[in-house]
Amino acid sequence: MSAGRIINRMCRYKPLYALASAVFLLDQVTKIWIYLAVDFELDRIAVIPGFFYIVHWGNTGAAWGIFQGMSYWLALLAVVALAFIYKLRHQLGLRTTPGQISFGFLCGGIVGNLVDRIAHGYVIDFLDFRFGEFAWPAFNVADSAICIGVGLYIFYSFVHPEKLEPPHG
Repeated sequence: MSAGRIINRMCRYKPLYALASAVFLLDQVTKIWIYLAVDFELDRIAVIPGFFYIVHWGNTGAAWGIFQGMSYWLALLAVVALAFIYKLRHQLGLRTTPGQISFGFLCGGIVGNLVDRIAHGYVIDFLDFRFGEFAWPAFNVADSAICIGVGLYIFYSFVHPEKLEPPHG
């Protein structure tokens, strides 16, 4: 396959690459800031006292703390997920704008957390919300992007399934 053809194929996914890169960059910049500015598991900076705090937690598990201590297995799962997204890109509707937006958020988030797992052995979580006695598990930009991407894809799958169909021809 010629270099021109490879570049042409890659250009089909510009919105996905651009959004994934933006999510990844924002995620990593915020995590570097937290890593350098907030003491690990010691500081709690009140942004809105009683509701929103900045913390520095290390999560070796997945969402809501499940699979604690399995960071390297979760890193492998992230790589497998990215490979499946690539392999199934046509069936997932990644040539469509809604598909690229959804998976731009999703892939940027997956890569952001994957980099943490490789670099630190855990994911840096720092957004801490509390509702009275209830504390929502701390999370980060990558986690938010993954949820947004999945939510958008589900929304389009049910409300506008035709928008995820690959173009014919």
